[in-house]
Amino acid sequence: MSESAVARRTDTKSRTKPRRSPIVPRGTAAGSSLVAVLAIMTFLAGVTVGAVQIVRAAASDWHGDITREVTIQVRPVEGRAFEAEVAKAVAIARRTRGVADARAYSREEAARLLEPWLGTGVDLKDLPVPRLIVVRLAEGDEPDFPGLRGALAKDVAGASLDDHRDWARRLTAVSSVVVTTGFAVLALVLLATTLSVSFATRGAVSANRTVVEVLHLVGARETFITRAFQRHFLLVGLYGAALGAAAAALLFLLASAAPDLLGRLPGGGDAALFLGRVRLESGGYAAIAGVGLLVALVTAVASRRTVQRTLSGID
Repeated sequence: MSESAVARRTDTKSRTKPRRSPIVPRGTAAGSSLVAVLAIMTFLAGVTVGAVQIVRAAASDWHGDITREVTIQVRPVEGRAFEAEVAKAVAIARRTRGVADARAYSREEAARLLEPWLGTGVDLKDLPVPRLIVVRLAEGDEPDFPGLRGALAKDVAGASLDDHRDWARRLTAVSSVVVTTGFAVLALVLLATTLSVSFATRGAVSANRTVVEVLHLVGARETFITRAFQRHFLLVGLYGAALGAAAAALLFLLASAAPDLLGRLPGGGDAALFLGRVRLESGGYAAIAGVGLLVALVTAVASRRTVQRTLSGID
């Protein structure tokens, strides 16, 4: 077969099998901008959800520690044997209903508690430093706080009971505010995502208005056109949301590893102590992935509704 015959056959095949192109073109500048917007929105939502998870977990742990223990503070009183008063307070606490155990801090432990403010090597013998008694509560038994407080006031000079109820109420209030703020931020992110997708979809329909009108003329149903736009923006949403969710998860991974990395550097111990330890559990990462899927679904639904409204205007 001659070269001219092969060329004619190839040309005939190319004419008989035209290359298909999507209704909504891919790789446009508007599509890339929408991917960037969705990635940023998902990143902000993921960071918000992760921070809420961390705060809730920390507040739950603190609340559990607070509700399982109370403290008795014994201050030195002139004319009274201080160590004897501390021992008396421990004995009163141990025989109180609902108390599992009570232990007084030693003088050395009290000094270590004051080291962040007074430094090391300070002699506390001549200072009126109060002594703390940690009272561990028994599970399943209501402690008799009024009876313990009354017995301490009657028999121990300079003793006071702190049941941490105020701290528990504050922690609950702070946790509720953080959770509410997180949901509000998430709602704003989803609203901004819906508006961004709506504008992008209108722009895509307007840019391809001629193609849409031709499809109408040849008898294409609105559901066919709507599905084409929805499929396109769903893929865009999944891609942008995956980028944002991955960036948010990477941020929390780096934050959890930062104290260990800084602690290995010369002089990095103080920085690591200042930063603290931020750890997001597996449920938090699952929540970030769920936010990414939610953003992708919102993108698909918003594009579908926008296309339906736009097509009704064309008719």
